Amino acid sequence: MRSVGVEEELLLVDPNSGVPVAVSGEALAAADRRAWEHGRVGAKGHRFEKELQQEQVEFATEPVTEMSRLQEEITRCRREAARHAGTAGAVVVAVATSPLVVEPSLSTGTRYRWLGEQFGLTAQEQLTCGCHVHVSVDSDEEGVAVLDRIRPWLAVLTAMSANSPFWQGQDTGYGSYRSRVWNRWPSAGPVEIFGSADRYHEQVTAMVGTGVLRDEGMVYFDARLSASYPTVEIRVADVCLDASAPVLLAALTRALVETSARAWQDGVPPDRVGTGLLRLASWRAGRSGLDGPLLHPETMRETSAADAVRAMYRYVREALVDHGDDDLVREGIARLLEQGNGARTQRRLLAEEGGLARVVTRCADLTTSS
Repeated sequence: MRSVGVEEELLLVDPNSGVPVAVSGEALAAADRRAWEHGRVGAKGHRFEKELQQEQVEFATEPVTEMSRLQEEITRCRREAARHAGTAGAVVVAVATSPLVVEPSLSTGTRYRWLGEQFGLTAQEQLTCGCHVHVSVDSDEEGVAVLDRIRPWLAVLTAMSANSPFWQGQDTGYGSYRSRVWNRWPSAGPVEIFGSADRYHEQVTAMVGTGVLRDEGMVYFDARLSASYPTVEIRVADVCLDASAPVLLAALTRALVETSARAWQDGVPPDRVGTGLLRLASWRAGRSGLDGPLLHPETMRETSAADAVRAMYRYVREALVDHGDDDLVREGIARLLEQGNGARTQRRLLAEEGGLARVVTRCADLTTSS
């Protein structure tokens, strides 16, 4: 069975005001100390990393094959992140953009300084938190075959995960405004069909060779081959408020990868939907989340969010059954369509609490509950 791992980026905020605070250095130092105290001294000894801005921290789970294990990993990592943030007087929040006004602080180091100089305001304003799902593949050739075949379905994952309705103190009208901010990067978004691993690597090499990008890590395709692991990395989701939501996304994503790999093995060609249409589907998903229409992945025509999500479920159901994830996904989809995603929760909290600061502090509580 294919293994799955999840990376999550979390905001670091003041526990009283809800404003993001630039304390990632202190939080990561606390993680280092705790690892040392527990005898974990090799290569960091923990699963936390700094990110582009000092107001956020990232973790990566262990690769697992069982979704119950993934749920445990995410819950554990979120709680550990909260403990490390607490030593710096902060709390962690699983929201994909800050609801409150913030002037982000670029992290230190040569790489981040280069990004700031190269991309100016795009880098300076880029305080966004995503959820990346890694799924193992047998080879680069299989991985690229998967990338070619999952393209029409990725926007549905954006809509399901949408958790960034607010930006700089305003309601944006979007479910996932993170997806719009993220797409300011020149290498971000949907891509064409590659057809082979050689062509994929040629394209990546050519993009880095332009000098616009610093290295392969800056090839921000919606889905790509990981440069570090034998996986495909799906990068379209917002970080999710409820810790069970990334497990649902991971189960669907693994099934999508498996379904696409089987289609490749059976000689089924990829759907040749154009990149322009995929960009429209991505925008529509970011705008609507689950509270408006989406583009149906099989027709690229407007449909309800529920119909688009259920179409994905039907498309990958055989793989879900084979993985033992069918019940988890059916129940998760039903709950998500009834209760809504993080964007809906944040707007509901604003109506209840009357202010964005309370939205943030309430979301901090939800981040580490299970």
